[in-house]
Amino acid sequence: MTASSEVTQQGVITGPPGPVRKNFMDRFIDSIEWVAAFFVGVVALNTFTAVFMRKFFAVTIPDYYNFGQFLLGILIFWGIAATSYRGTHITVDLVWSNVGPRLQRFIDVFATLVLLFVVTVQTYTLYDKVATTRIDNVLTFEMHLPVWPFFALAWAGDVSAVLLIAIRTYRLVFHPEEMEGGSYRMKPVE
Repeated sequence: MTASSEVTQQGVITGPPGPVRKNFMDRFIDSIEWVAAFFVGVVALNTFTAVFMRKFFAVTIPDYYNFGQFLLGILIFWGIAATSYRGTHITVDLVWSNVGPRLQRFIDVFATLVLLFVVTVQTYTLYDKVATTRIDNVLTFEMHLPVWPFFALAWAGDVSAVLLIAIRTYRLVFHPEEMEGGSYRMKPVE
Protein backbone atom coordinates (compact mmCIF):
# COMPACT_ATOMS: atom_id res chain seq x y z
CA MET A 1 0.00 0.00 0.00
CA THR A 2 1.04 3.54 -0.55
CA ALA A 3 0.98 6.47 1.81
CA SER A 4 -1.59 8.36 -0.28
CA SER A 5 -5.01 7.33 -1.61
CA GLU A 6 -5.15 5.53 -4.93
CA VAL A 7 -7.82 4.03 -7.16
CA THR A 8 -7.17 0.41 -8.15
CA GLN A 9 -8.17 -1.11 -11.53
CA GLN A 10 -11.28 -2.51 -9.85
CA GLY A 11 -12.31 1.03 -8.84
CA VAL A 12 -11.57 0.59 -5.14
CA ILE A 13 -10.15 3.61 -3.35
CA THR A 14 -7.29 2.62 -1.08
CA GLY A 15 -5.74 4.72 1.63
CA PRO A 16 -2.72 4.54 3.88
CA PRO A 17 -2.44 1.43 6.02
CA GLY A 18 -4.07 1.62 9.44
CA PRO A 19 -2.18 1.31 12.68
CA VAL A 20 -0.77 -2.09 13.54
CA ARG A 21 -3.11 -3.84 15.97
CA LYS A 22 -1.33 -5.10 19.05
CA ASN A 23 -2.27 -8.18 20.99
CA PHE A 24 -2.75 -8.27 24.77
CA MET A 25 0.89 -9.18 25.48
CA ASP A 26 2.24 -6.28 23.44
CA ARG A 27 -0.10 -3.85 25.22
CA PHE A 28 0.99 -5.31 28.60
CA ILE A 29 4.66 -4.85 27.66
CA ASP A 30 4.00 -1.27 26.54
CA SER A 31 2.16 -0.47 29.78
CA ILE A 32 5.13 -1.65 31.86
CA GLU A 33 7.41 0.58 29.81
CA TRP A 34 5.05 3.52 30.44
CA VAL A 35 5.12 2.84 34.18
CA ALA A 36 8.93 2.94 34.08
CA ALA A 37 8.81 6.20 32.14
CA PHE A 38 6.34 7.63 34.68
CA PHE A 39 8.78 6.93 37.52
CA VAL A 40 11.57 8.66 35.59
CA GLY A 41 9.34 11.74 35.57
CA VAL A 42 8.49 11.41 39.26
CA VAL A 43 12.19 11.17 40.22
CA ALA A 44 13.01 14.20 38.07
CA LEU A 45 10.08 16.17 39.53
CA ASN A 46 11.10 15.30 43.10
CA THR A 47 14.67 16.43 42.48
CA PHE A 48 13.65 19.62 40.66
CA THR A 49 11.11 20.58 43.32
CA ALA A 50 13.56 20.00 46.17
CA VAL A 51 16.30 22.05 44.51
CA PHE A 52 13.88 24.83 43.49
CA MET A 53 12.38 25.14 46.97
CA ARG A 54 15.78 25.13 48.66
CA LYS A 55 17.34 27.63 46.23
CA PHE A 56 14.55 30.21 45.97
CA PHE A 57 12.58 29.83 49.20
CA ALA A 58 15.13 28.34 51.62
CA VAL A 59 12.61 25.62 52.41
CA THR A 60 13.42 21.95 52.61
CA ILE A 61 10.73 19.41 51.78
CA PRO A 62 10.49 16.94 54.66
CA ASP A 63 11.93 13.52 53.80
CA TYR A 64 12.67 14.56 50.21
CA TYR A 65 16.01 12.74 50.35
CA ASN A 66 14.34 9.54 51.57
CA PHE A 67 11.64 9.89 48.92
CA GLY A 68 14.34 10.40 46.31
CA GLN A 69 16.12 7.23 47.39
CA PHE A 70 12.95 5.17 47.43
CA LEU A 71 11.74 6.53 44.10
CA LEU A 72 15.13 5.85 42.53
CA GLY A 73 14.93 2.25 43.77
CA ILE A 74 11.45 1.92 42.28
CA LEU A 75 12.72 3.41 39.02
CA ILE A 76 15.62 0.96 38.87
CA PHE A 77 13.40 -2.10 39.25
CA TRP A 78 10.81 -0.88 36.75
CA GLY A 79 13.68 0.03 34.41
CA ILE A 80 14.98 -3.53 34.69
CA ALA A 81 11.52 -4.70 33.69
CA ALA A 82 11.43 -2.37 30.68
CA THR A 83 14.87 -3.32 29.36
CA SER A 84 14.64 -7.04 30.06
CA TYR A 85 12.05 -7.77 27.41
CA ARG A 86 13.48 -5.63 24.63
CA GLY A 87 17.01 -6.88 25.15
CA THR A 88 18.29 -3.29 25.04
CA HIS A 89 20.45 -3.64 28.12
CA ILE A 90 24.25 -3.67 27.79
CA THR A 91 25.47 -6.95 26.34
CA VAL A 92 28.82 -8.52 25.58
CA ASP A 93 28.50 -10.11 22.17
CA LEU A 94 32.03 -11.14 21.28
CA VAL A 95 31.09 -14.81 20.90
CA TRP A 96 27.53 -14.14 19.74
CA SER A 97 28.60 -11.99 16.78
CA ASN A 98 31.08 -14.61 15.54
CA VAL A 99 28.71 -17.58 15.33
CA GLY A 100 25.91 -18.49 12.95
CA PRO A 101 22.24 -17.61 13.39
CA ARG A 102 21.36 -20.98 14.93
CA LEU A 103 23.97 -20.67 17.67
CA GLN A 104 23.02 -17.02 18.16
CA ARG A 105 19.47 -18.10 18.89
CA PHE A 106 20.72 -20.78 21.30
CA ILE A 107 22.90 -18.22 23.10
CA ASP A 108 19.96 -15.79 23.32
CA VAL A 109 17.64 -18.44 24.76
CA PHE A 110 20.28 -19.63 27.24
CA ALA A 111 21.11 -16.07 28.35
CA THR A 112 17.42 -15.24 28.75
CA LEU A 113 16.89 -18.37 30.88
CA VAL A 114 19.82 -17.40 33.11
CA LEU A 115 18.42 -13.87 33.40
CA LEU A 116 14.99 -15.31 34.26
CA PHE A 117 16.49 -17.42 37.04
CA VAL A 118 18.53 -14.55 38.51
CA VAL A 119 15.67 -12.05 38.46
CA THR A 120 13.27 -14.64 39.92
CA VAL A 121 15.61 -15.22 42.87
CA GLN A 122 16.02 -11.46 43.25
CA THR A 123 12.22 -11.06 43.27
CA TYR A 124 11.89 -13.67 45.99
CA THR A 125 14.50 -11.99 48.19
CA LEU A 126 13.00 -8.55 47.59
CA TYR A 127 9.60 -9.85 48.69
CA ASP A 128 11.25 -10.98 51.92
CA LYS A 129 12.63 -7.44 52.35
CA VAL A 130 9.15 -5.94 51.81
CA ALA A 131 7.60 -8.29 54.35
CA THR A 132 10.24 -7.76 57.04
CA THR A 133 10.17 -3.98 56.54
CA ARG A 134 6.41 -4.02 57.04
CA ILE A 135 6.61 -6.26 60.11
CA ASP A 136 9.41 -4.15 61.63
CA ASN A 137 7.38 -0.97 61.00
CA VAL A 138 10.30 0.94 59.48
CA LEU A 139 9.41 4.64 59.08
CA THR A 140 10.92 7.66 57.37
CA PHE A 141 12.91 10.02 59.58
CA GLU A 142 10.95 13.26 59.52
CA MET A 143 7.38 12.45 58.53
CA HIS A 144 7.30 8.96 60.05
CA LEU A 145 5.71 7.41 56.95
CA PRO A 146 5.96 3.65 56.47
CA VAL A 147 8.73 2.58 54.10
CA TRP A 148 7.28 -0.75 52.98
CA PRO A 149 4.90 0.70 50.31
CA PHE A 150 7.94 2.06 48.43
CA PHE A 151 9.60 -1.34 48.68
CA ALA A 152 6.36 -2.97 47.50
CA LEU A 153 6.29 -0.75 44.40
CA ALA A 154 9.88 -1.73 43.64
CA TRP A 155 8.95 -5.38 44.16
CA ALA A 156 6.04 -4.98 41.70
CA GLY A 157 8.56 -3.74 39.14
CA ASP A 158 10.68 -6.80 39.80
CA VAL A 159 7.64 -9.07 39.37
CA SER A 160 6.98 -7.31 36.06
CA ALA A 161 10.57 -8.02 35.05
CA VAL A 162 10.06 -11.73 35.74
CA LEU A 163 6.86 -11.74 33.69
CA LEU A 164 8.47 -9.92 30.77
CA ILE A 165 11.52 -12.16 30.79
CA ALA A 166 9.23 -15.20 30.82
CA ILE A 167 7.31 -13.75 27.84
CA ARG A 168 10.61 -13.06 26.07
CA THR A 169 11.77 -16.62 26.71
CA TYR A 170 8.50 -18.05 25.43
CA ARG A 171 8.64 -15.93 22.29
CA LEU A 172 12.32 -16.68 21.65
CA VAL A 173 11.63 -20.42 21.83
CA PHE A 174 8.18 -20.78 20.26
CA HIS A 175 7.41 -17.57 18.34
CA PRO A 176 10.64 -15.83 17.31
CA GLU A 177 8.74 -13.93 14.61
CA GLU A 178 6.92 -12.01 17.36
CA MET A 179 10.12 -10.49 18.66
CA GLU A 180 10.93 -6.84 18.01
CA GLY A 181 11.23 -6.14 14.30
CA GLY A 182 9.17 -9.13 13.18
CA SER A 183 12.03 -11.56 12.69
CA TYR A 184 14.31 -13.46 14.97
CA ARG A 185 17.53 -11.83 13.82
CA MET A 186 18.21 -9.54 16.79
CA LYS A 187 20.61 -6.64 16.37
CA PRO A 188 23.10 -6.40 19.23
CA VAL A 189 23.23 -3.16 21.18
CA GLU A 190 26.45 -1.32 20.49
